[in-house]
Parts: sequence; C-alpha cells; structure tokens
Amino acid sequence: MVKIIRIVLQVIILYLFSLIGSWIVQSLSLQFPGSIIGLFLLFSCLYFKIIPVDLIKDGAGFLLTFLALFFIPATIGIMDYPEFLSWAGLGMVVSIVISTIITIIITGVFCQYVKGKSLKKEQIE
Repeated sequence: MVKIIRIVLQVIILYLFSLIGSWIVQSLSLQFPGSIIGLFLLFSCLYFKIIPVDLIKDGAGFLLTFLALFFIPATIGIMDYPEFLSWAGLGMVVSIVISTIITIIITGVFCQYVKGKSLKKEQIE
C-alpha cells in the first residue's frame, strides 16, 4: 500500500513539472509545448541535484510500463485522415520509421557513452 501511495505522489510530482512548463509557455506566450519546458525543468533539477532521482524513480518507472498505451489515441486519430494511408502518406511513414531508427541508434550510443563515463568514475573512486 505504501508503494502505491509513493508511486502516485511521484507521478503527481512529474505532472506538476508538466503543469509548470505549460504555465511558463502560457505566461510568456511561447510557441513551444509546455510539457517540453517541464521536461527541461525536471532535467535541470535532477542534473543540479535540486531534487534526488529517488523522488521520482518509481513513478517514472510506472509511467514507462504503460508508455505504449499513450500512443493508442494518436494511432486511432490517424483514421480520421485517410490521406495518410495513401501513397502520399507512405513517404511520411518511411520518414517516421527512419527517424525512429536514427533516434534509437543515437540514444543507444549516448547511453553507452554515459555508462562508460560512470564506470570510469566508479573505478577512479
């Protein structure tokens, strides 16, 4: 029961960062998604150790387990635009697949780089 409450509170913390980002975008009339601003704020707070990783770790892990479900509304929404399912949409699908593969490769290389640096740091200590 305590773990469930902790996860709920951590998800609320993550949601608050999204709300703060949305508020900043609205206040400054920016043409940028508020959730991305919130993500940068969260990253900054974690990087500068303003908030510890343990404060959001379980909640973020919980959300990641259901990540695929967040894409279902977007996938269903494509059905409203049949032109995306024609030959014209094929180019978009190919570009999405290629950009996804590139993103996965870059993320993998970056993660290996960070892991190598952390292993090196642990060996020094």
